[in-house]
Amino acid sequence: METQSSRFIVERDDLEVDPVTLVTDGLKIGRLPSCEVVLNHPSVSRLHAGITSAEGLFYLYNFSSSSGTTLNGRVVATETGEVLADGDLIQIGPFFLEVKRVADALRLTVTLEVTTNVSDSMHRIETPTGPTPFKKRPTGTSELSQALNVFWEKRKREAGKMQRVSPLRPQKPMRVLGKARFNWTPTRDLVRPWPVSVFVWGTALILALSAVAAYVYAEAYAPAPVSAAHASRTIRSQPPIAARVNAGSCTTCHALTSKVEKNCASCHQASGFKATVTEPHVQAGIGCNDCHVEHQGTEFRPNVASLQTCTACHADSNKKTYNGRAVGTPHGGTYGYPVVNGKWTWMGLADEEWAQKSAALRKIEQTVRGSLLVGPGSANRDPDDLRRSAEFHALHIHRVKAVGGLPGKDGELSCSSCHNNFAPLDRETPRQTCATCHNGDRGGKFEKVLAADRPNCISCHVQHPQARREWGRALLNDLSAASPNLTTN
Repeated sequence: METQSSRFIVERDDLEVDPVTLVTDGLKIGRLPSCEVVLNHPSVSRLHAGITSAEGLFYLYNFSSSSGTTLNGRVVATETGEVLADGDLIQIGPFFLEVKRVADALRLTVTLEVTTNVSDSMHRIETPTGPTPFKKRPTGTSELSQALNVFWEKRKREAGKMQRVSPLRPQKPMRVLGKARFNWTPTRDLVRPWPVSVFVWGTALILALSAVAAYVYAEAYAPAPVSAAHASRTIRSQPPIAARVNAGSCTTCHALTSKVEKNCASCHQASGFKATVTEPHVQAGIGCNDCHVEHQGTEFRPNVASLQTCTACHADSNKKTYNGRAVGTPHGGTYGYPVVNGKWTWMGLADEEWAQKSAALRKIEQTVRGSLLVGPGSANRDPDDLRRSAEFHALHIHRVKAVGGLPGKDGELSCSSCHNNFAPLDRETPRQTCATCHNGDRGGKFEKVLAADRPNCISCHVQHPQARREWGRALLNDLSAASPNLTTN
């Protein structure tokens, strides 16, 4: 026995649309867009129920075991056909479907009550119209029931495949059709395996590219050999400035477990040098590698090249900020004599650095301070400004040789070596004479780091307070040379 196509007239009072007449052998009701009667609510199953006709009767089938379907307030058994009569009331979730027979067609009027659900009305037995819910209805033969079950089993399988298609899903359907397509499962037994040669050649290609990348990266990072100091197998400087020799090793500085900055600081911890950094540079985030570069050639001297970074960083043209602070050209736009508008801009020696100076130098500082206290206007001088002036002059007079044609007393610098007159005090000549002594490091390929009129920055500004190596040892007099703790850098 086969089902027959029938007419269904669907009125959607819940949507306020015109009635629609459908001709189909089975009316599907559910949440799927492919259903003829779409009831969009979370309590409605994808394929919730169905109505079909056979032998002049219309049968209602319930397919939802979770939400359920009621007919005149009575729960319809799952997958069991119930004969519909004129005036019956079907409830699915919050939707009510009123049944009317119109000649050979079935009219369904859909209404929505959002405050009502099937679970709230499973035991309701009274309906506004229609017969008593327990009125005996005609039933089909076992052959008819079996045919209807087969019919809806096929419809359920088709509904299971009618899901919303993802935009990423291929649009071209599989070529396997019918039941074979529905029961199809993937298999690997007929798929050709990947040849072993593919993996062998793929591995070889990756290794070759890795070797080329490593070579290119090394060439880009190290455009020239390391300096002679880092390539040497012995430490020549005395006192030593490093704890161990580098001997041209890459992994001494570049390691996977630690950064270059940390490796530099740990190696340069010796009796002649300790990799300490001044507090202003610490606050600015400046480290070893910001000033000392490498891989510039065997004759390259990283300590001399640091002067290039001093003048490049401390310049008005540098717009970069360091932890929110900008730096400009020092000393009021000039390099050297640290006095601007009669006030000392030099911050003076740090306590840590001053403690390393010899007793002889501290005695000179006291002598200079006493002489400054007896000059004109000394009573109104700022004590901090006086301290800076005393320390600055103590580092120069009675300690440094007069060279380059500078006048002096007994071959040493004196006040008249830099100042032409003192009433009023000449502050312009020192700006020109500073470069006579402080004119960059002498010797080597990178000697001319600074111009002739610009002094060596690090001879006055000590970046490493615990470094015992002196700048310009040849410029110091016998008093300084005899004092091992006298340092200027």
